[in-house]
Amino acid sequence: MKVVYFFVALLALASTLASAYDPSPLQDFCVATEDMKDGVFVNGKFCKDSKLAKPEDFFFSGLDISGDTSNPNGFNVTAVTVDNLPGLNTMGISLARIDFAPKGLNPPHTHPRGTEIIVVLEGTLFVGFVTSNQNNNRLFTKVLNKGDVFVFPIGLIHFQQNVGYGNALAIGALSSQNPGVITIADTVFGSDPPISSEVLTKAFQLDKNVVQKLQKQFGHNG
Repeated sequence: MKVVYFFVALLALASTLASAYDPSPLQDFCVATEDMKDGVFVNGKFCKDSKLAKPEDFFFSGLDISGDTSNPNGFNVTAVTVDNLPGLNTMGISLARIDFAPKGLNPPHTHPRGTEIIVVLEGTLFVGFVTSNQNNNRLFTKVLNKGDVFVFPIGLIHFQQNVGYGNALAIGALSSQNPGVITIADTVFGSDPPISSEVLTKAFQLDKNVVQKLQKQFGHNG
């Protein structure tokens, strides 16, 4: 009998972990507010009284505007999350416009709290993601043209690169109101304070001078 209880407990724990994402709403909406006086704290945000909600809480304008791609990577993300669309609170979704200059790159990154699906509206993108160690770090890639759709599983490292001759545009949807983003190079070589160059030298099997140069390039002196 104890063995049965043990496996039931394991199944319950697995179920809890499997559903440990944005909570499902138990009401029509829970508009985020900065006013803590009367709000209820839900999933990182206070919710305003539903009687005080207004259409503007569920509205965002500006995805028709091209993002500034005049940066070293030649890309720009205009995100629509709970931080600028308060009606998304507890809804478990968000959106992003991704602009690419010619040869622009959205560098390898992950979204720790959300799966992403993109649709190409303009141009040609080379996209891909890498599986976890458990699946032998397999690389899945595809060239996407206008109208094509691709999905990046939650938490996996992925990228998008404009391989066309003009600008490119994609819209991404994510399964979290606040999916987060971890850009690999920025995180590893640009942490504050810096990760020990000795750790990075051994981890990446690089010369210490190369590691320190990368740390300096991403914001630190090594």
